[in-house]
Amino acid sequence: MKHTPTVLALAASLAIVGGAALMTTPASAASFDCSASGLTPNEKTICSNLTLNDDDVKMATMYTMLKGLFAMGMSGNMADDQKAWLTEREACGTNVACIEKAYDTRIDQLQKIYDGIDKPI
Repeated sequence: MKHTPTVLALAASLAIVGGAALMTTPASAASFDCSASGLTPNEKTICSNLTLNDDDVKMATMYTMLKGLFAMGMSGNMADDQKAWLTEREACGTNVACIEKAYDTRIDQLQKIYDGIDKPI
C-alpha cells in the first residue's frame, strides 16, 4: 500500500511522540483510555499489542487531522464511516491479524481521502 509522504510523516511524528509516552506508562492507545474500566476484549488486545497500539495512534491521528479539514457534511460522513469501521474492528474480537487488517483498511481509506484533497503546488 502506497501512501503520500505528507500525511504519513505527520502521523509518524505523532506516533513517535505517542510511542515515547508509551515507554513510561502501561500500553495506552491514542483514541481511547487503556486504563478505563469496561474495555472490550478487542480494546484490551489493542492496548496489550505494541503494533496494534501504534496502528491505533496512526489511524486516530489521520482521522482527527482529516475530519478537521472538512465542513459538517463531509465531517459527518467521516464520523459515520468511523463508527461503522469501529463496529467492524470490534467484530475481530481478540484476533490480532484481523485487527491489523482492519487498521490497514481504515488507514488506506483515510489516505485516499487525503489524496483526494486539492492541494496548492
